[in-house]
Parts: sequence; structure tokens; C-alpha cells
Amino acid sequence: MNSEFTVALHCLLFLQMNAHCIANSEKIAASVATHPARVRKVLSLLRKQGYVSTKEGVGGGYLLSADLNAISLGDLYRLFARGTLQPGWCSGSQESPCQVSSKMRDVMDRIFAGGEDQLERYFDEIKVSRVKGLLQELRAEAGS
Repeated sequence: MNSEFTVALHCLLFLQMNAHCIANSEKIAASVATHPARVRKVLSLLRKQGYVSTKEGVGGGYLLSADLNAISLGDLYRLFARGTLQPGWCSGSQESPCQVSSKMRDVMDRIFAGGEDQLERYFDEIKVSRVKGLLQELRAEAGS
């Protein structure tokens, strides 16, 4: 799976927990621990989906514009990571006379497609608001 999925989730949670102010990409990137350009790329897709909005100019930045109860991890997975479960390389060769080698890619394609379908269904059940709750639980546990 690619890391944009996690970056997107991090950005949404950061914006919600800092809703009292507009956050620029540098501030968000510091929280994510990555480069601001990478954060801007992810936020651009989130903006196109209507999850965040932008304010241009001096003092501009990003604001959360969607309810975390309305966004599932499945939504983010489809937007940022669909197809990444399957590795880029698979053993075997379709031109090979070997019965295993010639069909290995096709077999693995079916297996990974089934796994991705199950993963998406699982992620569809988890709202971003639930992830926020998990963050708060872990913070409370660390404080006790």
C-alpha cells in the first residue's frame, strides 16, 4: 500500500483537531513529518473530493470542509491506494511452457483482487471519526 493513504488520513485528522485556525502546508507537513509539496499533492485530491477547502493569499491554507462521520477509510483507500495491494512484479512468465510459470500471474491477479475487495469492505466500515476516537484513546492511555 502507498503512504498517501496514511498522509491523507493524517491531514484530515490534523485539520479537524486544529479547526480553530487555517493550516498551511508547512504546518501540516511538520505534523505528518514529510515535505510540504507531498502534503499539497494529497490535499489537492482531498479538495477535489470536497473534503477540504482552501483560502488563498496571505494567511491562507487549508480547512476541513467535510464531516469525519461521512468519510470512510474505504473512501480514502479508493482515492489514494486502490490497486497498490498487488505487487508490481510476479514470479513466472506467461510465455513459459511450465504450467506453474505460465499461469502464476493470472492466479495471483485473482488472489490480490479478492484481497483488495475484502480490504475495501473492511475499510468502508471504519469512519475517519472512529480513527479520531482511537487517537484520543491512545493519548488518554499515554497520559495515565
